[in-house]
Amino acid sequence: MTERTAIHNLQVANPLLSFINDQMLPATGVDKDKFWKGFNDIVADLAPKNIALLAERDRIQTAMDEWHTANPGPVAEGKAMKAYRKYLSQIGYLVPEPRNAQASTANVDAELAKLAGPQLVVPILNARYALNAANARWGSLYDALYGTDAISEADGCEKGSGYNPKRGAKVIDYCRHVLDRTAPLKTGSHVGSKGYIVKAGKLVVTLANGKNSTLADAKQFVGYTGDAKAPASVLFVHNGIHLDLQINKSTPIGKTDPAGVSDLIAESALSTILDLEDSVAAVDADDKVLAYANWLGILQGTLSEEVQKGGKTFTRTMNGDREYTKPTGKGTVKLHGRSLMFVRNVGHLMTNPAILYKAADGSMKEIPEGILDAMVTVTCALVDLQKKSSHPLRNSRTGSVYIVKPKMHGPKEVAFADELFGRVEKVIGMKPSTVKLGIMDEERRTSANLKACIAAAKSRVAFINTGFLDRTGDEMHTCMLAGPVMRKGDIKNSTWLAAYEKNNVNVGLACGLRGRAQIGKGMWAMPDLMADMLKAKIGHPLAGANTAWVPSPTAATLHAMHYHQVDVPALQKQMEKTVAKQDPKELRETTLNALLQFPVVAPDAANWSEEDKQKELDNNAQGILGYVVRWVDQGVGCSKVPDINGVGLMEDRATLRISSQHMANWMQHGVVTEAQVQATMERMAAVVDAQNAGDAAYQPMAGNFAKSAAYQAACDLVFKGKAQPSGYTEPLLHAWRLKVKAA
Repeated sequence: MTERTAIHNLQVANPLLSFINDQMLPATGVDKDKFWKGFNDIVADLAPKNIALLAERDRIQTAMDEWHTANPGPVAEGKAMKAYRKYLSQIGYLVPEPRNAQASTANVDAELAKLAGPQLVVPILNARYALNAANARWGSLYDALYGTDAISEADGCEKGSGYNPKRGAKVIDYCRHVLDRTAPLKTGSHVGSKGYIVKAGKLVVTLANGKNSTLADAKQFVGYTGDAKAPASVLFVHNGIHLDLQINKSTPIGKTDPAGVSDLIAESALSTILDLEDSVAAVDADDKVLAYANWLGILQGTLSEEVQKGGKTFTRTMNGDREYTKPTGKGTVKLHGRSLMFVRNVGHLMTNPAILYKAADGSMKEIPEGILDAMVTVTCALVDLQKKSSHPLRNSRTGSVYIVKPKMHGPKEVAFADELFGRVEKVIGMKPSTVKLGIMDEERRTSANLKACIAAAKSRVAFINTGFLDRTGDEMHTCMLAGPVMRKGDIKNSTWLAAYEKNNVNVGLACGLRGRAQIGKGMWAMPDLMADMLKAKIGHPLAGANTAWVPSPTAATLHAMHYHQVDVPALQKQMEKTVAKQDPKELRETTLNALLQFPVVAPDAANWSEEDKQKELDNNAQGILGYVVRWVDQGVGCSKVPDINGVGLMEDRATLRISSQHMANWMQHGVVTEAQVQATMERMAAVVDAQNAGDAAYQPMAGNFAKSAAYQAACDLVFKGKAQPSGYTEPLLHAWRLKVKAA
């Protein structure tokens, strides 16, 4: 049993109480009595509102089920769509667009408001990942190219166990061409260059032919380190982000380079989301304390981790800022050394046993976890706001706190988040709207009412993004009774998805987010396939997104090249003008008609072959089992899980939501049988066991179905999938993980 201490009407698990009273409050200077009294009042006032919002979700889903039962199949254009939209308005699913939806967010750091670049998302429970992400603001392009498939291994360019000069030459050539594109010379090329010096405030480059040249745009040279006649590094700026050319003839690479160039360091992950939600398994007070302590440590600049690498052990800490001499030789240029940090709180759905509160009826209930996250993470952030401007490890230099809020359904839920953060600010003495909000556009009701959602938090919004995975899961659950959903691969080409991705950017620009906030796109989930990422992910900046998610610091360094290829702020400005020329009502009509097309097929079109249906089942079952077995048995919320073809995918609960809802839908409509699904789960359990054979902590599922909590949890997600709120996986995962921890 968890030991608790009563404070007002709260019963607080002792590990959490100790963290708050002994670590967080002393670090922030917040009065203990004021904190707990304010926290108690927030819970008393807002927990019932939280519960009411969840009841509203259930009411709307029931109404949707009634519609789809009476009107099965896809919605046809014309009268059918008009009738459908009228119904959505009647049940409160669609709300009128507000007249004034212009964001008024102030004091947003440049990484979000002005610049464009990659974004990392990492589980906050893992200190090593958090530190790696913080330090991923700058990354070696040489390492990123050499160590991945971004450079082909053909023609003797294998990575191998030692350094391959032929592969190295390809990397060097690639990077010199990067310089030609981003910092071109007046004459000649960086390729084969023999020297870089600073003379009279200008960068002078000795070309391969021995002649000298300077930059086509002298302003792109912004600083250097070392001696002007023999600089150790040369700093360029392009599209607002930097490239640091390292020169060191004493290194193995530099001594073979005509100019002594040893590396090209790219400004990479401009921002990072430290995640308390989809990528973690945090189910009780102990888990939450670890997460909160890491967040506090990041903001204090004290978080560290012992790391073993190459047979050596060292302590990893947060990088300091970077300092360069100005081109004139007088004065310095300081650049932020770390990624700007968000923390992603949980959504409105889950409760947590870390704190119990006395409800109006006198019963003790678990606290809504989103309220707990808001109170603790915002209070922790005071340590950053209290730092002097000269502090070497500041997060926000504008005095803001950045919190991503996921899985909100419509403007009332966004307004609730706005109210919650406002209440927390008041209790701890923080100025109103210090907390900046990241709105995840990943639920269908939010997409359909995005302007109203932005208007509901217009003084806070500093981020919106699309999340294809959760958004697809919500699509499936919303239309569960409409008919069989498409095969997962076909959904990527569906009408609603294209409209969704486009609408997110257009609405963000129409609401004035350019220059105030990030407009983001989703994750590249295959960390080993960087060549494919370089081909595909340029589509995100080309769509007007000034950030997009990547799975690793290496991927961030490579994806940063896309923001040198596309001047996103300039593109957004042009897109803004295009959107402004369109009739708002006509644009809304066209967008909604496409956005509200759900991904189901007519009953007579669900004629997939038995082989295709089994392939779909195998793919879903293997993915579910491969993820759940680590979540439930080991508490790992995000990891590289091999798919059915052995390709490593970064899996989290969003992918799980899709797969489980897909199987539940096909059983609901008789595309497959329960017995067929059960047999598939058992067969795929053996496949997953084999894929994890090298993990000493792994507990096999095959042959142990009755006792394996992970296997039973995976089956529950599928066979009870129709009944899960909005198709979310958290309630079942948490329940099974708590059972395993208790045992």
